[in-house]
Parts: sequence; C-alpha cells; structure tokens
Amino acid sequence: MKALVWHGTTDIRCDSVPDPQIEHPRDAIIKVTSCAICGSDLHLYDHFMPGMKSGDIMGHESMGEVVEVGPEAKGKLKVGDRVVIPFTIICGECDQCKRGNFSVCERTNRNGHIAAKAFGHTTAGLFGYTHLTGGYPGGQAEYLRVPFADATHIKVPSTLSDEQLLFLSDIFPTGWQAAVQCDIEPTDTVAIWGAGPVGQMAIRSAILLGAKQVIAIDRVPERLDMARAGGAITINFDEESVIERLNELTNGKGPEKCIDSVGMEAHAAGTVDAMYDRVKQATMMETDRPHVLREMAYVCRPAGTLSVPGVYGGLLDKIPFGAIMNKGLTIRTGQTHVNRWTDDLLRRIEEGQIDPSFVITHTVGLDEGPDMYKIFRDKQDGCIKVVLKP
Repeated sequence: MKALVWHGTTDIRCDSVPDPQIEHPRDAIIKVTSCAICGSDLHLYDHFMPGMKSGDIMGHESMGEVVEVGPEAKGKLKVGDRVVIPFTIICGECDQCKRGNFSVCERTNRNGHIAAKAFGHTTAGLFGYTHLTGGYPGGQAEYLRVPFADATHIKVPSTLSDEQLLFLSDIFPTGWQAAVQCDIEPTDTVAIWGAGPVGQMAIRSAILLGAKQVIAIDRVPERLDMARAGGAITINFDEESVIERLNELTNGKGPEKCIDSVGMEAHAAGTVDAMYDRVKQATMMETDRPHVLREMAYVCRPAGTLSVPGVYGGLLDKIPFGAIMNKGLTIRTGQTHVNRWTDDLLRRIEEGQIDPSFVITHTVGLDEGPDMYKIFRDKQDGCIKVVLKP
C-alpha cells in the first residue's frame, strides 16, 4: 500500500509499504477513505518531538470502511462498517477508561515503560505519533490497522460526508474539550491563542457553550477571516498589542478564560521572550517555546482558567508561576479524551448545529501529501486544513 512515511526532519515521503495485518484478536483493518494532516504532525515534521524513527507512518486523523475484523472485535464491528478512528487508542477496560480519561488509558501504549520514564506514568497509545506513545503506524495510508478496535472506533452514519465526520477523530473534540475545560459561563470572555484548525473548533465550541465574547489571536489573514466568520473578535498580534487589546475589550479586567491552541512552537512579534526561546531551543536548552502560556498567565483575569489543548513535548523555561499562584488561576490540560465527547458532537453535526468541514482549504491525493506538509507548515496558499484522499 501507499503511505506517508517519516524519514527525518522535514522529510516525509509517499512510499510503498507492507499492508497491515491482523496481529491481535481485538484488531481490525480499515480501508482509509479520508485522512488529514494535523498541526501536531508538524511537530514531527520539524522534529521537535522525540521518539520518531525513519520508516514511521504518519497520521492520526483517519476514517474509512472496515475490511477485516479480529475474532474478539466482531461483537462490536463487522466488515462494511463506516468508522472514524480516534487518535487515542483505548482499551475501554482500565481504570482510566472507565473514568472517561481515555487519553491516559493504562494499557494501550506498548512502549509504556518509555513514556513512564519521560512523564512519570504512561499515557495512551496514539496513532502515528512517536515511539513514546507506542510507535503505532499512522493513518495517512491506504489501510490502517486499528488495535483494540472494539473500543477504538466511532461508528458513523452514511447520511453525512467524510468531510463532515473526519474531524471527530481529533480536532473537533480537541477544540470542544478545550472549551469545556473552561467551564464557560454566559458572562465570560474567552480568549483563544492560535486560529489554526484546533483554534477554529475552540472558537465555535465556546460560542456553542454560551460565551458572551470570543476573541481569537493570530497573525495569518486567512485564519483571522475564518475566525471572524465563526463569530470571534480578532487580534492580529503582528499589528497590535495583544495585552492592550484584550484589556480594552474587557474593560481592563482581562478575559476570564484563556485557551492555548498553539503549543510548543509559539511565535511572537519581536518580543524579548520569543527571541530568548528561539536561542534556548536552538542550543537544546529548552524543548518548547511557551510565549503563549506566559502571555495567558499575565493577561488572564484573577481566578480565571487557562485551558491548554496545544501540544507540549518537554521542558519549558521562565513560566511566571508566581502570577499563576497569586492570581489563583486554574490550569487544565491534556490530550483529548475523544470518545468522551463524540456521541454529543455527532448529534450536533447531525442536527446542523455545526459542520466541521468549514475548516478544509485543501483536498489532495496521498501522493501530494509530502508537498502539502511544507505548504501547511509555511502557511502558504491560504492553507488551514488539508484532507488527503488515499
């Protein structure tokens, strides 16, 4: 089969690789009908995340048709079922899964001992996302082996298009969880740093959850246009002070709720801390650039909430923890507990409350994937979200 394969920093190729096989009775094989490039895939493309090996298959946003089912998965799946595959691999049986904390499933990371050394405890296995999370082949491919498939799937109806459903795999529930973690009240201003795909979903989720005012912070014109179309007030951080504008929009009190949809590769307009982060990262004295976290801690209203769906990989420097503690801020983070949210989100799509396909700007074949990684990373050609058709 054809698949997008990582060969090193900024080196993604469309290769011929062996077809996946059933390896465990709970497995299933799906024929991928649509998959996507995620912003967090760019952390792998630029090799900011550790644990990648040459030959790893990329991708964690996939859907398709079941073509083979292991004997222990047949009670939940059958050949011909149409499914979206969450990026988190879940057993459905451990203590964390029973609590709905699916992204920290205790059983699915087959390299859990490595994750435990890095993080203190293992987290769930993830598709196409480093050997720290299991080294599982990803879904930017013609076929995908789904481990623990009886639990790791979302059955979807034939009445909706792939484009409407695909993002149930990651970015829609990720934006939704980011907003839910804010405990939004009708009087709240929600400020969202980053108007990429996750930020766009967080904007619309915050509005669906009843926020009084949603503010999106970015500098890419196409992203800011899309954010305004979704109901947000926008701030272009290249053209105005984020802190001054947020204070202006909140009568000097600051937003009650702040969402970091950027993560480890934050950019800023010539600030001292951004230059400091670039130097520290280049000299391997820091893994991540936390400008957004610093700015959120500074501007957030006292007793407010910082919600962090953006991916961080390692060690951060100069985090103003004194401000966080003395202002009484709550920080809520985490990879997304996808299956916790999908029944509700699928219902909202079916009822027409939201059509997640709005975020798609490019649809191409798998063989064009390597070029699209660079276009997406460099924000060329108005690119916000890429869907691949194997």
